[in-house]
Amino acid sequence: MPSLNDVAKLSGYSIATVSRVINGSDKVTPSTRESVEKAMESLGYLPSRVARRLRQKGGLRHLLGVILPNIQNPINAEIARGIEDIAYANRFAVILCNSDDKYEKEKFYLDVMRAESVDGVILPPNQESNAAVLEVIEKGMPVVLVDRAIRGVQVDTVEVDNVIGAKAAIDHLIQLGHTRIAMIAGPGSISNSRQRKRGFEKAFKEANLPIDPELVRTGDYTQSTGRALAEELLDLTSPPTAVFASNNFMAVGALEAIHKRNLRIPEDVALIGFDDFPWAESLDPPLSVVKQPAYEVGQTAAQLLLDRLSNPDLPISKLRLSPELILRKSC
Repeated sequence: MPSLNDVAKLSGYSIATVSRVINGSDKVTPSTRESVEKAMESLGYLPSRVARRLRQKGGLRHLLGVILPNIQNPINAEIARGIEDIAYANRFAVILCNSDDKYEKEKFYLDVMRAESVDGVILPPNQESNAAVLEVIEKGMPVVLVDRAIRGVQVDTVEVDNVIGAKAAIDHLIQLGHTRIAMIAGPGSISNSRQRKRGFEKAFKEANLPIDPELVRTGDYTQSTGRALAEELLDLTSPPTAVFASNNFMAVGALEAIHKRNLRIPEDVALIGFDDFPWAESLDPPLSVVKQPAYEVGQTAAQLLLDRLSNPDLPISKLRLSPELILRKSC
């Protein structure tokens, strides 16, 4: 493999000058930079990112950390893609980790990010009072929160308006004549889950309808709990005529439970989920959903982080993007 010394010899410049070119120094003339880059291309030389980080005492490493709760979830995949596209366009690399929505695993990867000297981290925190994330913020690492917030801390955040999204879904079901509407909610420790429940409650309040507490069940954003909780709801003496599932996996689980009983959708029970996914239209019936602009969330978060790195004194940004109710044939 070609070395730094080989590039110096071919370009006719010193190793120090070649290093300045590689590290993006503004002390190199355009003609010198061009000569060194041509030598690197000719030799097929690729600078070691690890070596660059070790050499740099200050400045950016051009490396972002991303920790997502479940990379199998299409929503998280879209967020990751949005982040990566903005990072790549600005010549930043991305380290992507999957926390499985577990605090200890998230903390482990935050420690890895610090050890790798990433410039900043983007993540949806596992819980609102997240000591691991707070510690990273307090130690000065730039952080952007996506999809979820942390209570009582001023940090750049990009969320979706979960209250409006959930309310739009319930408003539609009420307009169709449903009054016994069940909600399969997410964990109460996560901000987006509580916001979706707030939207559910707000729709009932504005329609002057009572909420039957028996119709509100709490899950953990997994398909298995969506299925189990939907079965519990359908076992009630007076079961719901419509179900609102607080994320895509729980919606699919609820769909399985409804099909298992040979109930017709939407004639016997209507169903709306929160989060769209590529195969939602291929389900039987095609699933109505509250669609998050997940790719735009990722793009916005990445740009916020890059802006923060360029200017640490910028005011804190807390952005909320709008979801969209997509009506198909399940309601």
